[in-house]
Amino acid sequence: MFLNSKIRLDDSFDYKSGNSSKWCSLSERTCEKSSPRVVLDGPEERSASTVEDYLSLEGSNCTESSSLASKGRGSRIWKSISNIRLIFPFLASPFHGTGSMRSTSFSIIKENVKPSWRCYSYEEISNATNNFHPDNLVGRGGFAEVFKGDLQDGQTIAVKRLVKSNTDENKHKEFLTELGIVVHICHPNTAYLIGCCIENGFHLIFKFSPNGNLATALHGKQHGSSSTPLKWSVRHNIVVGVARGLHYLHKHCKRRIIHRDIKAANILLGPDFEPQFDSIKLHPLQISDFGLAKWLPKQWTHHSVIPIEGTFGYLAPEYFMHGIVDEKTDVFAFGVLILEIITGRRPVDSSKQSLLYWAKPLIDSNNIIELADPKLAQNYDMDQMRRLVLTASFCIRQSSLWRPSMSEVLQLLTDGQDSEVAKTWRMPETTVDEMDDYTEDVDSRFSTNKIFQD
Repeated sequence: MFLNSKIRLDDSFDYKSGNSSKWCSLSERTCEKSSPRVVLDGPEERSASTVEDYLSLEGSNCTESSSLASKGRGSRIWKSISNIRLIFPFLASPFHGTGSMRSTSFSIIKENVKPSWRCYSYEEISNATNNFHPDNLVGRGGFAEVFKGDLQDGQTIAVKRLVKSNTDENKHKEFLTELGIVVHICHPNTAYLIGCCIENGFHLIFKFSPNGNLATALHGKQHGSSSTPLKWSVRHNIVVGVARGLHYLHKHCKRRIIHRDIKAANILLGPDFEPQFDSIKLHPLQISDFGLAKWLPKQWTHHSVIPIEGTFGYLAPEYFMHGIVDEKTDVFAFGVLILEIITGRRPVDSSKQSLLYWAKPLIDSNNIIELADPKLAQNYDMDQMRRLVLTASFCIRQSSLWRPSMSEVLQLLTDGQDSEVAKTWRMPETTVDEMDDYTEDVDSRFSTNKIFQD
């Protein structure tokens, strides 16, 4: 089954959104009204005809920037939105009268914080990116590309748009799903959306971060190497920051969000790579690219997803074998990410060897020195290192039932009594060797399946 599955390999963007707003949560009423209605979320879906329900929210933050009905392409875009039944806070109203888009209201309030999203005109983002000049291109994936731009107010942005040659309706839906999710996320360790544009195609506008992503920081650019290795303190703080971001997505959103594509390329780094959780300062890292993310309604235990999409090396066994997606899918990928940060190795190296297959004997023998990235030159806190290795070993268990939740992960990463916490995660002796079967199976797939070749 897996060999015939469609897998989107390394479909990442080196786009760099950076700054984050103060942490804020959704009130129950606001989140329920402003959540996108997605076909996949059938049990919590309401009638598609009740668009007016979305127009009663307080505090308009979406500006009426252009006339779309007069543009044929704009009409087709709106039709696409209607067909896939996604309703967003600032795309919720039908066209009327003059053909302009009716202003809608949206508010997410935590204390006095009111994040604002704008509907930008195409002229604004085109001018900002020098008409999407190739020199402004900072990232490209399988169906979208990202451009750096400078707005008239001096703000530097990253504009993510669908590739013009892409006519796949599923990719349009995926792009809109990302919009529907990111507008409801507000946390220091998640990407910060500042607006969108639906003229001449779909565009998401993020704040720009000049320090790039974790993959580049760890491994260098595609045909080079990192000149300045990340210090241990930075690596440790990145692990904790990603854990906090995932914990927020899984536990503190109105509807649980499964990211499905946690990997180093999707971790954007802020100034100095250092955590700064003061709301006034810039934050160190952010989880980005929610194109594959899924809402998980309360009464659902998991999604069954076909085709399989993601980045091989990070995919949980139950996902790439059976298409099963839940919070533990992200937990597995997070475990792989921890090992990548610890070892400095890619999840799949140039010889197609799995990082998990290489690391397991070293983890079992507690060989920290061989496991650690040589670039660290043994300059690391041994207690922190052991704690991260222990956490990774739990997260990459083959059976999702025996993986910890992100709440438990955070407890182990931040609680002083790591040995006491770990006792609750012990597996029965009959299951402790299950990773052997998994790693052997993965290794055989690397040697036989051509889709994993560079």
